Amino acid sequence: MFPIHRRHQELLLDALPIERTGIDLEEFNNNIKDYNGFHAFNGVGVGVAVGTGENGLEQLSLQDKITADCRTLRRTRSLNAPSPFQQFGPCGRIMKNQAVVMQIQDPASQRLTWYKPPLTVLVIKKVRDTTVLAPFVQLVEWLVQEKHMVVWVESAVLDDPLLVEDKKFKKIKEKLVTFKDGRDDLTDRIDFIVCLGGDGTLLYASLLFQHSVPPVMAFHLGSLGFLTPFEFENFQEQVTNVLEGHAALTLRSRLRCIIYRKSDRSRETESDYQAKNSYNYQTDGGHYSTKGGDGTSKKGETNILVLNEVVIDRGPSPYLSNIDLFLDGKYITSVQGDGLIVSTPTGSTAYAVAAGASMIHPSVPAIMVTPICPHSLSFRPIVVPAGVELRISISPDSRNTSWVSFDGRNRQELLHGDCLRVTTSIYPVPSICAQDQITDWFDSLAECLHWNVRKKQKCLDELCDLTASGSEDTLDDLDRVNDSILDS
Repeated sequence: MFPIHRRHQELLLDALPIERTGIDLEEFNNNIKDYNGFHAFNGVGVGVAVGTGENGLEQLSLQDKITADCRTLRRTRSLNAPSPFQQFGPCGRIMKNQAVVMQIQDPASQRLTWYKPPLTVLVIKKVRDTTVLAPFVQLVEWLVQEKHMVVWVESAVLDDPLLVEDKKFKKIKEKLVTFKDGRDDLTDRIDFIVCLGGDGTLLYASLLFQHSVPPVMAFHLGSLGFLTPFEFENFQEQVTNVLEGHAALTLRSRLRCIIYRKSDRSRETESDYQAKNSYNYQTDGGHYSTKGGDGTSKKGETNILVLNEVVIDRGPSPYLSNIDLFLDGKYITSVQGDGLIVSTPTGSTAYAVAAGASMIHPSVPAIMVTPICPHSLSFRPIVVPAGVELRISISPDSRNTSWVSFDGRNRQELLHGDCLRVTTSIYPVPSICAQDQITDWFDSLAECLHWNVRKKQKCLDELCDLTASGSEDTLDDLDRVNDSILDS
């Protein structure tokens, strides 16, 4: 039994046919608990059953005593507050829209649960790093022998000469399942992902799964490790807790990026083009989804999901980039400079923050637009809602073309007439927290970026400060105050 939130008490009392002045909110809450009331915190509504108590309240039902607007009162929360009440005054309210792109729920309620035991695990390790080999062998051996799981690894990993010579690894090598990036599709084959290395391993996991992503547990064995909150020392206990469903999740949103080529659009009518674009928007790629992880579909279009950012820059050209930016079809501005960064909240602490952007918690639904060395002192980074669609194209009068890359990969040229469309994907990356969403993020800010680290200012020594000021009157006044205290 949970007590009702104070704001909701007031809303309910406003709806009840009783005198407000005669009811104390705390007593109202206690009566609910004493008389088998209930508070449904399910993100849909709040229900209250009140029995007859000493305050004389009659038994009330939602159906009879509370208006329809109060019955649908939502208690789902964003990061810090309840969802706003959707009726404004006696006449105004938000228009209902059935085509909801995304739902924002309380981050604290994002807990991992398995509706069936995970059986297959993909282990991704940092390449060209000998320090990761021993933890990799230790983890794989434990997963196979102790947890009896089917372990998947990339086939290129087995070609490492140091692993071939490892005696422990020889015993379990034949039990591993391998895949090749760009050839094998892992969709619906993997239940769980473990990353050993740095942030690049998590970006690689995002690239491998261009639709639904299994939960990702990332161990810090790389250089920076902003996205890898787990330490490897007691990995057995930590992995066991996750497999038992005892873990918090951070849903890291991704950007869906599609390049439309002028040469392709010229061969189809405008109605066909709009219909195809609408279909992609609803199905997050759908028919034009990537094949083999290279981001290129059969029709030659690039359709890829990125976890950090998509970067448009001037490439090898000596001229400024001249890029037109549209938001939901409306022209916003032209970017003249070295380029433009469109990033997720997760990517706000990567390239974007180096270009002067703010750092945003990954649970905030937003898209960041950051210019790279803009040729304007007033062009500051902006944050737009996650549900919008950005369209980026080369200005007709631009002296040169531009180049685009996705999480540092798949770099290709944007020609005049081509356009890049970017919006928030419906497929986030479920990143498992070592503690919780807030603690993990601020620990990463402090440990990896040394956020707000400086020497602490010394406390003020009043007597020394006054002596240094050379004020005779102030020192005399201070002496008189001290004498009076001693006399008393």
